[in-house]
Amino acid sequence: MTAHPGPARSGATRPQPVRMPRSQRRAQLLAAAQEVFVAQGYHAAAMDDIAERAGVSKPVLYQHFPGKLELYLALLDTHCDALVSRVRDAMAATSDNKVRVAGAMQAYFDFVDGEGEAYRLVFESDLRNDPAVAERVERAERGCIEAVTETIMADTGVSRDRAELLAVALTGAAENAARFWLASARAVPKPDAVALVAALAWRGISNFPLADGRPDD
Repeated sequence: MTAHPGPARSGATRPQPVRMPRSQRRAQLLAAAQEVFVAQGYHAAAMDDIAERAGVSKPVLYQHFPGKLELYLALLDTHCDALVSRVRDAMAATSDNKVRVAGAMQAYFDFVDGEGEAYRLVFESDLRNDPAVAERVERAERGCIEAVTETIMADTGVSRDRAELLAVALTGAAENAARFWLASARAVPKPDAVALVAALAWRGISNFPLADGRPDD
């Protein structure tokens, strides 16, 4: 008499995704999306790729983000806000304007040198012409400029128009120098690079007297 085999035990059952709090899952999905967007660019990236990178199903991904653009914009918001916060913190950290200038430069260098090449999503996106993306990038740029403008106005007493022009020059120099530094494979050690660009900026802005008439040392 031949024995019939019992029910087969499948060892290939797909493991169930680990349940996470919504905020933790969202952070995981954003991290996976950043890797895919940076590696492939927005247009070539697919939601399938992002779900696979995150180790979740597409329905789970769509529970948090209704589409690829919404996911990209959420990621962009995170990094734009982070850059503005860095610059604002540099302005608020001290009343020493020489240190503030160095802090503003440091903020940009730290941002472009951050993990995951997040700066590419802000400064080098292949979606920069999309109105929603352009609006967010412009808002971040304005936020950084405004933080520096307010500081210059408070300390020198110059008009808003003049302070804003100085702020645009300062933040523009910081961004361009930091991006060039990164593109040149960090040929100059970061502390030295920050100090060089800060010294150049300080030699110019320190010529504006403080509101009480004293020159800035």
